Amino acid sequence: MQLKDYLTIAVAVLTIFGGFVGAIKWMVKHYLSELKNNGGTSVKDQIERLESRVDQIYLILCEGKSK
Repeated sequence: MQLKDYLTIAVAVLTIFGGFVGAIKWMVKHYLSELKNNGGTSVKDQIERLESRVDQIYLILCEGKSK
């Protein structure tokens, strides 16, 4: 093989690697954005709403037992 062939293979490998790194970067950025508050549609906002509802249900149950 000549130098030109080695360079072609190196460029192909670097292109594939760069695409893989770019895809991983996009996925991490996308998933991390779900962990920030954004006004109601993120996973974190939904979990906070569920926690507050569970707390309210717990208080109602505790009041019912004390009567």
